Amino acid sequence: MATPSLLLSRPDLDFLLYDWLDIGSLTTRARFAEHSRETFDAVLDVCAEIAGERFAPHNKRSDAEEPRFVDGRVELHPEIAPALQALAGTGLLGATADESAGGMALPHVVHAACSAWFAAANISTFAYAMLTTANANLLLAHGSEEQVRRWVQPMLEGRYHGTMCLSETQAGSSLADITTRAEPRDDGTFRITGTKMWISGGDHGLGENIVHLVLAKIPGGPPGVKGISLFVVPKYLVDDDGSRGERNDVVLAGLNHKMGYRGTTNTVLNFGEGAHTPGGEPGAVGYLVGAPHTGLAQMFHMMNEARVGVGAGAVALGYTGYLKSLDYARTRTQGRPPSSKDPAAAPSALIDHADIRRMLLAQKSYVEGGLALVLYCGRLVDDLRTATDGEERDRLALLLDVLTPIAKSWPSQWCLHANDLAIQIHGGYGYTREYDVEQHYRDNRLNPIHEGTHGIQAIDLLGRKTALRDGAGLRALESVLRRGVDTARRRGGEAADLAERLEQAVGRLVEVTTLVHAEPDPDVRLANASVHLEATGHVVVAWIWLEQFLAAGDAGDALRAGKRQAARYFFGYELPRVYPQFDLLARLDRTTLETDPAWF
Repeated sequence: MATPSLLLSRPDLDFLLYDWLDIGSLTTRARFAEHSRETFDAVLDVCAEIAGERFAPHNKRSDAEEPRFVDGRVELHPEIAPALQALAGTGLLGATADESAGGMALPHVVHAACSAWFAAANISTFAYAMLTTANANLLLAHGSEEQVRRWVQPMLEGRYHGTMCLSETQAGSSLADITTRAEPRDDGTFRITGTKMWISGGDHGLGENIVHLVLAKIPGGPPGVKGISLFVVPKYLVDDDGSRGERNDVVLAGLNHKMGYRGTTNTVLNFGEGAHTPGGEPGAVGYLVGAPHTGLAQMFHMMNEARVGVGAGAVALGYTGYLKSLDYARTRTQGRPPSSKDPAAAPSALIDHADIRRMLLAQKSYVEGGLALVLYCGRLVDDLRTATDGEERDRLALLLDVLTPIAKSWPSQWCLHANDLAIQIHGGYGYTREYDVEQHYRDNRLNPIHEGTHGIQAIDLLGRKTALRDGAGLRALESVLRRGVDTARRRGGEAADLAERLEQAVGRLVEVTTLVHAEPDPDVRLANASVHLEATGHVVVAWIWLEQFLAAGDAGDALRAGKRQAARYFFGYELPRVYPQFDLLARLDRTTLETDPAWF
């Protein structure tokens, strides 16, 4: 019998994909008709194998030997490039794209499950691939035929890599304040000048080229975010025949050194500083994507994909930490149960102690709940892409919009907490570098900040997504949650009891969100948006656990019994957290607003 993986649980993935989400039914749709469970399983098998054999072995080494800035270029750990080449060989980079674009029309939900293997094995190496895929998907959606031909195909083949260049040193997440400029030229190109900060994968030698997607302002455009345009700015220009041309004026100014994701270059890039002058003219050559001044809306295509990807990465890191702490708890002996009166008795395994089982149940509820959430979002993408009814597409799009900030932030908070508990279970060994769990925590601590902080996602959820079209976003979420309640109530027994408890939380969520929406002062309305995000996330994940409880049925095997117990844990220990939070929100509490900065 094969040793279970300490990266992810394949039985759990199979349960979620087939028993709960019923992805086999996708193959009845024209887009996925060439696929079957056999092809899905084959892709998952290959990804698990490559993740274990090519990504996991250098995870600690690339963390210890982080990128170096030497003579104006980046030096990376040597095992990163061959791992990415192996990944590119699977076709996963463009797996969800149309076959006409070089993809294999794989369902997004299967792609998400495959990606989780690589993120669990080595998140910093996988980040290069994740960014490239998201970059290519944006251009497939918004780029011209020529841009797709020139840039996307080489990215899907793994020859080019992609980035997203939004933040600047003076602006951070406030994109209205970016100062990067794009000056038009007679040949239809633009010359880009400015500096971008925190650019993951911004420079390296892993492929032939790097395709930067850069937000910049064309002079004379509207102020603020309405004046932002999007440009393709490659590291190297490309000739009409596809061959690499001269170096573009994109220069690595320095590396940022983070506490986690240390194998991923994180860069400061200067555009148009004059180090290179393509065509003899200063400025980096850029190619406008879509219409002028529509760049932020286009970039959100990549940002939203990356946000769910960040949540999925947080899940993967929490999941592998959980499995490693579970393995440690089963093999490490220490202490004896309170009922033992014999000091000479053999020590018990850690897992025999109730408090250890509490921490393991907490981890299990976070990571398996988080994995189910991001896979559900993947299934929504597939349903949206194949829906034939306009009203159904509208409903699915609304629901996905509402869930995106939750799918990014809830795993980033609670799967990080799972990593914290994994360290705790390891005891003193947990924060030593000899054990993996301390690195998993460091890597995961970036995810509450990546692709928009917890606070930004909270404002998005409360200030925009649930308020969409006079509350249609909130109603779309409520409808799904209440359908789950109704299904469980019809099942009867313990499921009906859980349904009753979830219905109370859903009612409170809708009541309080509606009340907050009615507050005319935006400062008051959004003062406690993060509390709302956390409470809403917990209600959504309680629904996720009710769904898993129902899918598990009455079967007596360990996997399904474990699902039922984790659901009981979440409803008993976690869901009650939301009521004090909803009470605070309902009071429109002004404590933070009324705190004078001088008091700190």
